[in-house]
This record gives sequence, C-alpha cells and structure tokens, in this order.
Amino acid sequence: MPEPTKKEENEVPAPAPPPEEPSKEKEAGTTPAKDEEEVSPPSALPPGLGSRALERKDSDWTLVETPPGEEQAKQNANSQLSILFIEKPQGGTVKVGEDITFIAKVKAEDLLRKPTIKWFKGKWMDLASKAGKHLQLKETFERHSRVYTFEMQIIKAKDNFAGNYRCEVTYKDKFDSCSFDLEVHESTGTTPNIDIRSAFKRSGEGQEDAGELDFSGLLKRREVKQQEEEPQVDVWELLKNAKPTFAKILDPAYQVDKGGRVRFVVELADPKLEVKWYKNGQEIRPSTKYIFEHKGCQRILFINNCQMTDDSEYYVTAGDEKCSTELFVREPPIMVTKQLEDTTAYCGERVELECEVSEDDANVKWFKNGEEIIPGPKSRYRIRVEGKKHILIIEGATKADAAEYSVMTTGGQSSAKLSVDLKPLKILTPLTDQTVNLGKEICLKCEISENIPGKWTKNGLPVQESDRLKVVHKGRIHKLVIANALTEDEGDYVFAPDAYNVTLPAKVHVIDPPKIILDGLDADNTVTVIAGNKLRLEIPISGEPPPKAMWSRGDKAIMEGSGRIRTESYPDSSTLVIDIAERDDSGVYHINLKNEAGEAHASIKVKVVDFPDPPVAPTVTEVGDDWCIMNWEPPAYDGGSPILGYFIERKKKQSSRWMRLNFDLCKETTFEPKKMIEGVAYEVRIFAVNAIGISKPSMPSRPFVPLAVTSPPTLLTVDSVTDTTVTMRWRPPDHIGAAGLDGYVLEYCFEGTEDWIVANKDLIDKTKFTITGLPTDAKIFVRVKAVNAAGASEPKYYSQPILVKEIIEPPKIRIPRHLKQTYIRRVGEAVNLVIPFQGKPRPELTWKKDGAEIDKNQINIRNSETDTIIFIRKAERSHSGKYDLQVKVDKFVETASIDIQIIDRPGPPQIVKIEDVWGENVALTWTPPKDDGNAAITGYTIQKADKKSMEWFTVIEHYHRTSATITELVIGNEYYFRVFSENMCGLSEDATMTKESAVIARDGKIYKNPVYEDFDFSEAPMFTQPLVNTYAIAGYNATLNCSVRGNPKPKITWMKNKVAIVDDPRYRMFSNQGVCTLEIRKPSPYDGGTYCCKAVNDLGTVEIECKLEVKVIYQGVNTPGQPVFLEGQQQSLHNKDF
Repeated sequence: MPEPTKKEENEVPAPAPPPEEPSKEKEAGTTPAKDEEEVSPPSALPPGLGSRALERKDSDWTLVETPPGEEQAKQNANSQLSILFIEKPQGGTVKVGEDITFIAKVKAEDLLRKPTIKWFKGKWMDLASKAGKHLQLKETFERHSRVYTFEMQIIKAKDNFAGNYRCEVTYKDKFDSCSFDLEVHESTGTTPNIDIRSAFKRSGEGQEDAGELDFSGLLKRREVKQQEEEPQVDVWELLKNAKPTFAKILDPAYQVDKGGRVRFVVELADPKLEVKWYKNGQEIRPSTKYIFEHKGCQRILFINNCQMTDDSEYYVTAGDEKCSTELFVREPPIMVTKQLEDTTAYCGERVELECEVSEDDANVKWFKNGEEIIPGPKSRYRIRVEGKKHILIIEGATKADAAEYSVMTTGGQSSAKLSVDLKPLKILTPLTDQTVNLGKEICLKCEISENIPGKWTKNGLPVQESDRLKVVHKGRIHKLVIANALTEDEGDYVFAPDAYNVTLPAKVHVIDPPKIILDGLDADNTVTVIAGNKLRLEIPISGEPPPKAMWSRGDKAIMEGSGRIRTESYPDSSTLVIDIAERDDSGVYHINLKNEAGEAHASIKVKVVDFPDPPVAPTVTEVGDDWCIMNWEPPAYDGGSPILGYFIERKKKQSSRWMRLNFDLCKETTFEPKKMIEGVAYEVRIFAVNAIGISKPSMPSRPFVPLAVTSPPTLLTVDSVTDTTVTMRWRPPDHIGAAGLDGYVLEYCFEGTEDWIVANKDLIDKTKFTITGLPTDAKIFVRVKAVNAAGASEPKYYSQPILVKEIIEPPKIRIPRHLKQTYIRRVGEAVNLVIPFQGKPRPELTWKKDGAEIDKNQINIRNSETDTIIFIRKAERSHSGKYDLQVKVDKFVETASIDIQIIDRPGPPQIVKIEDVWGENVALTWTPPKDDGNAAITGYTIQKADKKSMEWFTVIEHYHRTSATITELVIGNEYYFRVFSENMCGLSEDATMTKESAVIARDGKIYKNPVYEDFDFSEAPMFTQPLVNTYAIAGYNATLNCSVRGNPKPKITWMKNKVAIVDDPRYRMFSNQGVCTLEIRKPSPYDGGTYCCKAVNDLGTVEIECKLEVKVIYQGVNTPGQPVFLEGQQQSLHNKDF
C-alpha cells in the first residue's frame, strides 16, 4: 500500500508552517512551464487539507499534528453531527506481517437505498483503487436488524501502512465521517534488512557536529554479519564506485485542481537509460490522458484532465533505482450562481425558497436564523435538488416560519427573509342550533376561510377534551363531536378562531328517546364468529318507557321463537341468537327501538369467518431443467379473514405422496419450485391460509415435465428407392425427455464428400421422408436428428451408402384387424374403409363384390400409391356382401377379402296370441318377425293397455323367449297387449297387438300364490368373460371388455401397471348389465402395459389382467412407436375403426 506522507521516527510534532514564499517554491523545483497549469507541492496545500499539514524537512514530508484542543473540539463536533454511523471504526495496533480489520456500521431504517462509503488514508488517498493483495473492502447487509456493515481488512501489514485513516458515508443530503489511527510495530525476533544508504545519515541535525556521517547503525549490523563470518563491506569503496542514476528526482508531492493538468519531471545522469512510470504499482501506458516526453536527459510525464481517481502514488524507475511522489487532486469550490429572494406568504400556504449553484448535485446546507435545517420524516421542511437547482419547501407555513433563511456552499452563501401574515377571515359555514336524542352524537361543525386553530367554550367555560368529547380540526373545518349525548351536555357553545376577534355561537338541546348501547362492539360494530359456533349477541338498550326491539336482516324480520336464528327480549337488553353459524349468516343486522319518545336504529355487521376456499388450480408458466415457475389466483372466498399466505406442495404424477415445498408462508401468488428430476412428470397444488386455518388443497396443476434433449432417433432404414428419390423411415428416439419432440431434420451427403445437405427445409412430424432430385446411380449417406425446445439430438446415421436406383417390390395387402371380421354398419351410416398395401412400382388394383364388378355409381373407390379406400355415403342393405381386392405388380398378385354387413331395425312379430287367462295372470305367445333387419333378434319388449284408456305401459324389456306370462293385473279390467321385436339396431318401428282382449274376471276360484322360501342370491364377484391380450393401433380408440357377476353388485376398479385409473380424461369406463368396458382414447406407445379389472363386494374380491400392446402404422406395417401416416391417410381413418 502506498504511503502519502513520511515521518521521522524521532521527529517531534511541530505547528503548521506559514505559507511559503514563491522563491521557496522555485527553489523546490515545482514551477511549471507557461503552457501548463500551476501545480504546487504539499507545502502550498490549501487549508482544507485537514487537521494535519505537510511539512518539508530534508526532502522528507512529515505530518504536523494540530493542537490537542482543536483536535478534541473537532472530534466532539463530529460526534454531535454523527447521524448515520451507529458504530465507528476504532484505531488499532498491528505487528508487521499480521492482519487487522476495521468495521463501520450504518442503520438503514430511514434509508431507501444503500449509502455510499469511502475509505481514505490521510486526507486525500481514496483506498478503493488500492484494493488488492494487502487491502480488501467488504460490505454486508443484515435484513432483520437492517444494518449495513462495512469492513476494511489490511492483510500482512507493512511499516508504511501506519498513519491516519478516515471513513466517510453519504446518503443523499446526509453526510457522516470519522477518523482513526493505525500503528504498525516491528515483529519480535526478526532482523531488519541492511540499507547501505541508512549508514550515510548525517548526525546531529541542527547541532554543531551536523554534517558528519554516522556509521553506528551500519557498524552494529556489521557486527552481526561478523558473527556469521561474512566478508566485511568497505563503505568508502562503495561510495567511490557509486554512480547516481537520477540527476534530479521527482518532488515529494504535487497538487492540482480537478480537471487540470500536471507535469512530472526527472533528469537522468545517463540519457540512454530507459524509464518506466507507475501509478499505484501499475505501469502507465501512453494515451491521450498520459503523455510522455523526452528532452535531453529529462523525462517528462503529463497527466491531462485530472480527476479524483488520479489522486495516488506515482513513481518512475530507471535501471535498479526509482523515485516516487504523490499527487493530490483538489475539488474546486461550489459557488452560488442564483441568490435567494425575499418572500412573503400567508399562513397555511406552501413556500419554496430557490437557489442555484455552480455544480450538479452539490452538497448544500440550509439554515434558519443561523441554525442548520436537518430534514427528516417528521420535519416540516423538505429539500428538493434538480441538478444545480436547490429548493427548500415549507408545507403549511405558520407565523413561526417567519425568519431569515440562508444557504451555504463550500464557495459562497446567500440569504433571504420570509414573512408570514394572516389572511382576512370569512365565515363560510356558521354553527347551527341542534336538538339531539339522549345517547346520540352531537356534532357542531363550522367552516372558516383559513386553516387556523381555535377554542371552544360551553356556557363561557373552555371545553375539555375527553374520551366522549372530541375536538376535530381538519383544514378549514372545525368540529366539536360529543358521543352519547347526556342531559348535562345541553348549553350554549361558542367557537372562537385564534388571532381573530370573531365568535360563532350555537345552542344544543338534548332529549331522551330510546337508546341502543353498542359500547361492547368495535368501531364499525362488527361481530366476528367462527363458522359452526353459536353466536349470542346481547345489546343493552335504554329508554322510558321500555322500548320494543325489532331485529331484521335486509327486508326480512327476525322473530322470537325456537328457530336457528331468533331474538330474545329482556327489559334492559335485546339478544340476537344464531345457532351453528353458517357462512351465509354474514351480513348487516338491524335493530330498531321504538317508544313514545321516538325511535332508535342501529346496524350490526355479523361476520362469519371460516377456512378459505381452495385456490384455483395453479398454472405452470415456465419450465427449466430442474425448476419451474408457477402462478395462481387467490381463492374466490377468503373465509371472511384476509389471506395470510400460501403453502405449496409438489408430487410426482404417478405418486400419491405430496411433499410441502415451503414451511414459511408464501406471501405472493407466484413460486419457483426447484430440485426436480429432469424427465419426471410433476403436479403442484396450493393451500390458502388465513387466521382461522388452512383451506382444502386446490386442484392439481396440469402435469409438467422438466425439459430435456431427446436421444437420437432409432432404426433408420430405407423405405423405398427410385431412380431420383430415396425414402427413409425411422423410429422416434428411445428417450424423448420432458421437452417433447418438435420434429426431425433429415440430411444427406454424396459418397466421397463431407458436405451434408438438409433435405427438409421445415421440421417434419412424421418418421418418414422422401429425398427428391437425386441423380441416378449416385450413392448417398443419410442421417436424421430429433429436434425439440432444448435443441437437436445427436444424429442417427444409416450404416452404408444408398444406391439411387429403383427395384421391384412384390405387393402385400395389410388388412386392418377390425376388417378381418365382418364389418357391420347400420342403414344410412357412412362406410369408409382404408386398406393399406405396398408394392413397387405402383401396383394395379381391382375390386369385386360377390364375384361381380362394383357399381361405381353406388360405391366410390379411391386409390393411392399406398392404400385404397371404399366409401359409401349412405349404406343400404343391398351393399352387404363379400368384397374382393386384387393388387398386381408386374407378374406378382396379392388378394384379400372383406365381409360387409348393413343392418336395419327388424319388423314386428308376426302373430301375438293370448293363450290363457287365470286369476291376475295372462299367458302370451308370438312368432318371430319375417324381417330380422339383417341381424339376429336380440329380444322383445311387451306392453299392456287398459281398454278404457288405451294408454300403453311397458311390462317386460329385452325378453328373449317367444312366450311370456303377464302377472299382477287388476281384477275387473280388460287388457290388450302388443309386442316389439329388437335387434342390435333397436326396436322395431311397429308392434303387433293382440286381436282379442283379456278380461280379468271378478268371480271364480281364488288363486293362491304358492309360498316359496326366499332364495339367497348373494354371490362373490366372478368374471364370466375374462380380459384377453389385445393389440391396438396408435391414434385410434381401443377398448378392453370383460363380464362379471356378483350380488351385491360389485364395485369395478380399473388399473394400469397396478396403479388405479382415476379422473384421467384419456380413459372412459362403462358398466352395463355386468359387462365392463374400458375405452382408451387415441392410445400412444406409452399406453401399452398390463391392465387389470378389479371387482369388489362384501363377499370377496377378484381381479383379472391382460396385456395391451400399441402399434404404429408404417406404410401398412404394424410396429411400436410414434404413428406416422401417409399423405391423406390420417384424415380418412375413423377413430372407431381401430
């Protein structure tokens, strides 16, 4: 660390010397050239240098201490003005090579931002630029105590680190500083280095023997060396051979004004030597700021536009020697460019005193009658700074503000007088006489033209404020408010404004109507009760005769009685009772009192507080590799108590275990969970918390997954080759990651080159692409990359070059699985069948129905390179039959057949007869219909009708036999019966009715029903039809079916991989007549796995499993993976076909 000043160890402090004469400055060699700005050494420093001054003594600069009295007075002044420091750095002592730390603390309660702190050595050296190996500056902030801590640490102290230091802290117009000393002592047990030049110190300065050389220091050191048996040093020989490097060295110090120019000059004994200039140990390079000049043996350094950062130690080296100096930069004084002006104002007005100074944001102090004005949060004075303009603002001026105000800077001052007078007073609103009821509020209000205080009197005596009587002064309005008026409050009231000879009288008369006493309630008459508790609100009342109390809420009166909300009346009180308070009971309840003297009314707000509603499901707005950002809205209902914060929980999607992420309430509606596992789906939810408790959890957010780059695509293969094109296909990456998959990029290069060409300009979603425009017989290499939000994956290369030349491929027909069985459709429905095939070159296709050619006017056939489509807009029963497809490529032929069945509703049964009638029973028989609608008859529906009304009622549905017995008919009635036939399309449009009626006779033998013992139908669950292993096509709905029986009816649960399927929109579950169905909407390869159906009732539990494998269409080939469709294929396929 550089040292700004030097001081002899045995030197005694002396008083500061008087300013030196110009001749002395010239002798010191500090007179600059005519074209340079005047630079003075420290002997000509201004008085503002500090409590110490620099003194020249034998080419060494020393610090001269100020008298102790002045220093003590200055320290006392600093301690009185300390408005920022709560702990100041204290002086200390350290040994050479050890560390020491100085600490300063600043309270930040009234500070809006961090204060600025500076550390100085001496008066000028800013230590911020010296930080490095031996000096470190640190700062910390404690949020709980709101204290800034600033530290200066000196590491491995040296002798020249000793001296006086200063710490300054500033914040806007506030300033504070303190000084402290550092003493550095030699460590014990160390031998100082021998300095040959110290042997030539002249002894007895100022004495008779001055000028003689003192070798005692050297001789002592030589005695030590003699003990080590080292050769003796011949001092005279050293003097004889010594050759000085510098003929003229730098002055010990220089001073320049801020923005000025300084000139350093040294003169060399040998002009051939090279010199280097340094600033704080850093070498100075030539620039517009630093200019080097050589004049013979002189070496000159110019520093232009000096700033406060240039205040440092400089030295120059030549060979093995160097000489140093210090530069002090002085700031120019601040001048007042625009003076303050005398101002006159009225009481209550805003006053602004304005001046301008010569520098922006300069430090300016304001005074009132010679006392400094210190603005603060509770002060009426505010200071605004706008560049060079400084404004003192006084809000609501009073007579006490009339004074002489002055402003002071480092280079000048200005003053002005402020006069404050009273305005003419006008009475805008006089007091009015009032008649009030006993217990009501008395409010005497008047308004005058000026904002001045005043005095109230009652019957000539001053009014004393109390808890019941309040005097309010707000601007120009004066109020006297008396709560709960008493008879003794009656009298003559007068308001007299201060400083004016004006009075405002009023008379108050108090009467005694009914009164409602609400002293036990809070200021806004609010009663709070927790939901579920009982509220008993007793309101004291008074009045003579006793008033009648009526409670109401809105337009509905609340009566006495035994209801959940009721009232109870007593001579001196009225009670509102609410049993088991509910949320809807919150509101304003009104109580009305009435007697002969008048009426009284009061409103009481009942607030039922409860746990808050759960928030809406949070939204995840951004996802990273192991973090996300989530937002949510506050709950619609806060339970009647403000929301204090939120708890956040997270879980993996496949897990049921929630983990809380914060134990301190989150005050905001946004949160950032961290430390998640990349590639794992997560869900988050929110709990709202108020003073009552914690709400139920919100719905989980939509699942989200941290982003990840995909693995390379797999199984890159050649799909087809022509003379100019190559079609490649591949499978999706094994690991797609959380970022999903945006598409693929296919690249190729010709054999013998390394230039890869992008085949697709835009990303493709399919796993198949055709490279066009290739020369015949060329060989190419192909690679593919997967791309997502995280970037492109590693490429997947095709293992060998591909020859661009077409080959013949035999035809193959890929009949979809659902078409290998009879394809059934109803009359009027559309038939749209897609049959994929393959073959090269493009094959010839032939369709036949039942061995004959297809009528293209009724059935549309559409063919493409990879599939053929049969399309019937409205199917008819005549379209049923066997359809044959023939695909031919050259001499190769492939055939396939499809059975199509078009079904319709059946006809009615042919004949319905009444076979027998006995008691309350009728036996019916019928014959099946002639037309079964091209589908098997699945059952019959039987209805009956009373002959009197002929209204038909269904008796039996889904009946499979052709005879039935109808029971529980009404004796004495006459009935007709009819029967509908039913197939898989539904009931027949018409029904066949019995020709004769069945009369239930009153007379006859009474039929007695036989007595049967109750049969126990209880049965444990049992699967009558098991699940079977199934293959599904990706992108098309798939169903799993089984049948189960049991009594009581068992509860059905579906599971995938032992995990229950609950509230998942991708699955739909049905159960009808014991048939259980699970529908998987548009499955993907990830939906494959082991599915389980579990049936449970009181008698037992049974499970059954099956495996589901999801395959993908690759030009007719079923393989697992992401689906890729040929052009136009995806739009034409029906979701229900697969």
